[in-house]
Amino acid sequence: VQLQASGGGLVQAGGSLRLLCEASGRTFSSSDTGWFRQAPGKGREFVAVVRRTGDIYYEDSLKVRFTASRDNAKKTMILQMDSLKPEDTAVYYCAATSYRLRVTMRPGDYDYWGQGTLVTVSS
Repeated sequence: VQLQASGGGLVQAGGSLRLLCEASGRTFSSSDTGWFRQAPGKGREFVAVVRRTGDIYYEDSLKVRFTASRDNAKKTMILQMDSLKPEDTAVYYCAATSYRLRVTMRPGDYDYWGQGTLVTVSS
C-alpha cells in the first residue's frame, strides 16, 4: 500500500480542516488505516484508526472534534478536524497496517506511511 496525504495548511483557532489520504495497492480493504500526528519536539502520537471491519477508534481527547472515515472503493481516508486548537499543530500522517486480527494504536505496528501534511493552528 502506498499512501499520499494532503489537505494540511494554516487555520485560525476554532476553524476546520479536512485531511485526505489517497492509497494505492490491492490490500487497502484488508488494512486498518490510521492517522497519527507529530508536533515539534514530540513523538508520533495516535489520532484515530478506521479498521478493515469499519470500527473506528479515537484518541479520547480528540474524539469530540475529529472524525475519521474511509472509502474502500475509492481507496481514500478522511480526517475531518473541527474546533481546532493551537495544540493541534503538528505534521499529520496517514498509515496502514497489514492484515491484523486486533486493533493497534502503536505507530510501530503500522507498515505503510504517507509523507505527512503540516497543520498549523494560529491563536
